[in-house]
Amino acid sequence: MSTPAIVLATLRYRESSKIVRLATLELGVQSVIAKGALRPKSRFGASLQVLSEGSAIIHYRDRRDLQTLTAFDPSTVRMALAENLAAFATASVLAEMMLRFSPSERHPESYHLVRRGLDVLEASPPDAVDVVGLRLLWQLVRVLGFAPEMTACVRDGAPVMDGAVAFSPGEGGVLCRSCAGPAARLLPSDSRSDLLALLDASAPLPHLDERHAAAHRRLLARYVEYHLADGGVPPAMTFWLGRAWEAA
Repeated sequence: MSTPAIVLATLRYRESSKIVRLATLELGVQSVIAKGALRPKSRFGASLQVLSEGSAIIHYRDRRDLQTLTAFDPSTVRMALAENLAAFATASVLAEMMLRFSPSERHPESYHLVRRGLDVLEASPPDAVDVVGLRLLWQLVRVLGFAPEMTACVRDGAPVMDGAVAFSPGEGGVLCRSCAGPAARLLPSDSRSDLLALLDASAPLPHLDERHAAAHRRLLARYVEYHLADGGVPPAMTFWLGRAWEAA
């Protein structure tokens, strides 16, 4: 089967081959083996670069965990991402979330979001990467079916009015005053408006200074930890949160 694909991760396998994790349009996320990919005269050459996009030919069999990659013809190699560590870190989180949480079946909405997202990150000026990345990551959470509830209490369904609200990452959204206890995390009015804008791809991007951007990164990480990552923050997201490149 031939399908558009994005390389999410690669792993050396034995002496001459690679295990490649692909996001594909037709088959969802798949693990494939590229036999002989590390040989000097391999037909794959240097094509299997992480975050590159192209056409993959996969010898696919149902109920097999590891498929065989017959060919990969790259159409886009996103070298510019490596020139901006903030953009590369964000793209790595996007790829990691797709790899770990997207289904191994056809899911075109998440595939197209990641493909467009990588293009947007590559083209974004450095001062826009933070907010663009936050929107892309929240959009991926949304298309995977885990968007937070922002207008009704997650416990009793009561409408939640404008203004500062209690927000529970673990429960998946806002709480009304009756349900929010004294220890509930308060989401200020402006932060709630910013989060609504990040969740709505058609809304203007909010302006976030560094303090507010950091708070939104932590909120996203906690949300992913509860709803997608089984209680642990994925490695690429940990690096993204740490911002090690800013201290360099």
